[in-house]
Amino acid sequence: RQEISPRYSEQIFQKLKRSVIIDSKRGPTGGYFLAKMPDEITVGEIIRVTEGGIDPVLCMDPEDPTQPCGRSKECVTRIIWNEAGNRLKEYFDSVTIRYLCEKAQEMGIRKELDQRFTYYI
Repeated sequence: RQEISPRYSEQIFQKLKRSVIIDSKRGPTGGYFLAKMPDEITVGEIIRVTEGGIDPVLCMDPEDPTQPCGRSKECVTRIIWNEAGNRLKEYFDSVTIRYLCEKAQEMGIRKELDQRFTYYI
Protein backbone atom coordinates (compact mmCIF):
# COMPACT_ATOMS: atom_id res chain seq x y z
CA ARG A 1 0.00 0.00 0.00
CA GLN A 2 2.92 2.39 0.70
CA GLU A 3 4.78 1.30 -2.46
CA ILE A 4 7.99 0.48 -0.58
CA SER A 5 10.23 -1.85 -2.54
CA PRO A 6 10.77 -5.33 -1.06
CA ARG A 7 14.54 -4.72 -0.96
CA TYR A 8 14.19 -1.50 1.06
CA SER A 9 11.55 -3.10 3.30
CA GLU A 10 13.97 -5.91 4.09
CA GLN A 11 16.65 -3.38 5.11
CA ILE A 12 14.18 -1.65 7.43
CA PHE A 13 13.03 -4.98 8.88
CA GLN A 14 16.62 -5.99 9.64
CA LYS A 15 17.20 -2.77 11.58
CA LEU A 16 13.93 -3.21 13.48
CA LYS A 17 14.79 -6.83 14.23
CA ARG A 18 18.25 -5.93 15.60
CA SER A 19 16.53 -3.44 17.91
CA VAL A 20 14.01 -6.07 19.06
CA ILE A 21 11.04 -4.07 17.80
CA ILE A 22 10.08 -6.95 15.53
CA ASP A 23 11.02 -10.61 15.32
CA SER A 24 10.72 -13.20 12.60
CA LYS A 25 9.72 -16.77 12.13
CA ARG A 26 10.96 -19.06 9.38
CA GLY A 27 8.90 -21.61 7.57
CA PRO A 28 5.75 -21.82 5.51
CA THR A 29 3.71 -19.69 7.92
CA GLY A 30 6.67 -17.50 8.86
CA GLY A 31 7.25 -13.81 8.48
CA TYR A 32 7.80 -10.75 10.63
CA PHE A 33 5.79 -9.87 13.71
CA LEU A 34 5.94 -7.29 16.50
CA ALA A 35 8.19 -8.31 19.39
CA LYS A 36 6.42 -5.88 21.74
CA MET A 37 2.86 -4.78 22.22
CA PRO A 38 1.77 -2.03 19.77
CA ASP A 39 1.26 0.44 22.62
CA GLU A 40 4.90 -0.08 23.71
CA ILE A 41 6.42 0.90 20.34
CA THR A 42 6.66 4.59 19.52
CA VAL A 43 7.25 6.37 16.26
CA GLY A 44 10.26 8.02 17.92
CA GLU A 45 11.83 4.63 18.61
CA ILE A 46 11.29 3.54 15.02
CA ILE A 47 12.76 6.76 13.62
CA ARG A 48 15.84 6.46 15.84
CA VAL A 49 16.39 2.85 14.73
CA THR A 50 15.80 3.40 11.02
CA GLU A 51 17.09 6.95 10.53
CA GLY A 52 19.63 7.32 13.32
CA GLY A 53 18.02 10.25 15.08
CA ILE A 54 15.28 12.85 15.17
CA ASP A 55 17.29 16.07 15.32
CA PRO A 56 16.22 18.47 12.55
CA VAL A 57 19.82 19.43 11.70
CA LEU A 58 23.00 17.36 11.84
CA CYS A 59 24.89 19.70 14.15
CA MET A 60 22.42 18.95 16.96
CA ASP A 61 23.04 15.20 17.14
CA PRO A 62 24.63 14.54 20.58
CA GLU A 63 25.57 10.99 19.50
CA ASP A 64 27.84 12.23 16.70
CA PRO A 65 30.76 14.32 18.04
CA THR A 66 32.03 14.98 14.49
CA GLN A 67 28.95 17.00 13.52
CA PRO A 68 28.93 20.11 15.77
CA CYS A 69 30.46 22.98 13.86
CA GLY A 70 33.07 25.41 15.12
CA ARG A 71 30.49 28.18 15.41
CA SER A 72 28.14 26.42 17.84
CA LYS A 73 28.96 28.80 20.72
CA GLU A 74 27.84 31.85 18.74
CA CYS A 75 25.04 30.22 16.72
CA VAL A 76 21.76 31.81 17.73
CA THR A 77 19.75 29.46 15.49
CA ARG A 78 21.13 26.51 17.44
CA ILE A 79 18.73 27.49 20.24
CA ILE A 80 15.80 27.25 17.83
CA TRP A 81 16.96 23.92 16.34
CA ASN A 82 17.46 22.50 19.83
CA GLU A 83 13.93 23.44 20.90
CA ALA A 84 12.45 22.19 17.61
CA GLY A 85 14.27 18.89 18.06
CA ASN A 86 13.05 18.53 21.64
CA ARG A 87 9.44 19.14 20.59
CA LEU A 88 9.73 16.67 17.70
CA LYS A 89 11.20 14.01 19.99
CA GLU A 90 8.49 14.58 22.59
CA TYR A 91 5.74 14.31 19.97
CA PHE A 92 7.17 11.27 18.14
CA ASP A 93 7.75 9.52 21.48
CA SER A 94 4.07 10.07 22.35
CA VAL A 95 2.72 8.42 19.18
CA THR A 96 2.47 4.63 19.40
CA ILE A 97 1.87 1.95 16.79
CA ARG A 98 -1.44 1.24 18.51
CA TYR A 99 -2.49 4.87 18.04
CA LEU A 100 -1.60 4.70 14.34
CA CYS A 101 -3.62 1.50 13.92
CA GLU A 102 -6.61 3.12 15.62
CA LYS A 103 -6.33 6.18 13.38
CA ALA A 104 -6.12 3.97 10.30
CA GLN A 105 -9.32 2.21 11.38
CA GLU A 106 -11.06 5.55 11.93
CA MET A 107 -9.99 6.60 8.43
CA GLY A 108 -11.47 3.42 6.99
CA ILE A 109 -8.12 1.97 5.96
CA ARG A 110 -8.52 -1.76 5.96
CA LYS A 111 -5.83 -4.18 7.02
CA GLU A 112 -4.73 -5.99 3.89
CA LEU A 113 -3.15 -9.40 3.89
CA ASP A 114 -1.35 -10.15 0.67
CA GLN A 115 -2.39 -13.71 -0.02
CA ARG A 116 0.06 -13.99 -2.93
CA PHE A 117 2.84 -14.78 -0.48
CA THR A 118 0.99 -17.10 1.88
CA TYR A 119 1.60 -20.75 1.11
CA TYR A 120 0.58 -23.80 3.10
CA ILE A 121 1.75 -27.37 2.53
